[in-house]
Amino acid sequence: MIVVTGAAGFIGSILVAKLNSLGYENLILVDDFSKINKEKNLARRKYIKKVERKEFFKWFDDYYFNVDFVFHIGARTDTAEFNRKIFDELNVKYSRDIFKRCTVHGIPIIYASSAATYGMGEFGFKDEHAIVSKLQPLNPYGESKNNFDKWVLKEKRFPPFWAGLKFFNVYGPNETHKGRMASVIFHAYHQILKTGKMKLFRSHNPEFKDGEQLRDFIYVKDLVNVVVFLFRKQPQSGLYNLGTGKARSFRDLVLATFKAMDKEPVIEYIDTPADIRDKYQYFTEANMSKLLKAGYAEPFTSLEDGVEDYVKKYLKKVSVQ
Repeated sequence: MIVVTGAAGFIGSILVAKLNSLGYENLILVDDFSKINKEKNLARRKYIKKVERKEFFKWFDDYYFNVDFVFHIGARTDTAEFNRKIFDELNVKYSRDIFKRCTVHGIPIIYASSAATYGMGEFGFKDEHAIVSKLQPLNPYGESKNNFDKWVLKEKRFPPFWAGLKFFNVYGPNETHKGRMASVIFHAYHQILKTGKMKLFRSHNPEFKDGEQLRDFIYVKDLVNVVVFLFRKQPQSGLYNLGTGKARSFRDLVLATFKAMDKEPVIEYIDTPADIRDKYQYFTEANMSKLLKAGYAEPFTSLEDGVEDYVKKYLKKVSVQ
């Protein structure tokens, strides 16, 4: 059996769909299923059982001998949440309890870390273990992800294979339930649909023009392809960046969204809110050399192609319904 935590969420549900497409149906899906607005993400998916997040450890302790692999994708991901107790409980302690069980029972695990661990990028964006203890995330969410990475690296014993994946800016279908934490593309589509234009933050950094702030945007379909590659190959254990390795601007992203919607671009620039201005990132880009060295050779979807696929095959269909 294969366990997927966060199975009804954005990335988790796309991973479940990918595993089903490859013939894996022996899945144990873990999530907080009381949040019914996520249930549609699992429509038509094949699996053995759903297990509530709070009941998972009891289930795991009873059936660990049947578990062959764990994908720990579930997490609290709200970067605007500042209650550290929530992150300590869900992103650190819960993850620790899963990792310990995988170690004791010899079960390989892939877990979701985050590019939010890199903070302002003072130490670059290379997935080297040596810099993890020096990183300074900008919010409690990033801190929680980095705290767990630090805990893992200090351990003396490990599962037979483990990988912590530092997700960069992920976008794609099944993120509707995320609300304000959904991707910029999701919000751009709906803002353009409603107003005919898109507002972007003005640059307050003389090195960047308005709209030229850069992020490493990765289509969720590419992300799960990498996850499945690591699941099947199980190369050297460790932390891995998961972006495209090519930063693109918010302006590029918005222009691609207008094009996919067959609309003329109208972009307005507004001041970045003063309370986040000093912590605003102007550049993120994943160094992908470790993953490439591990043997991953598939090309990543371009921003333009990913946006077009997302808008035309998913967002437009939802809008029409």
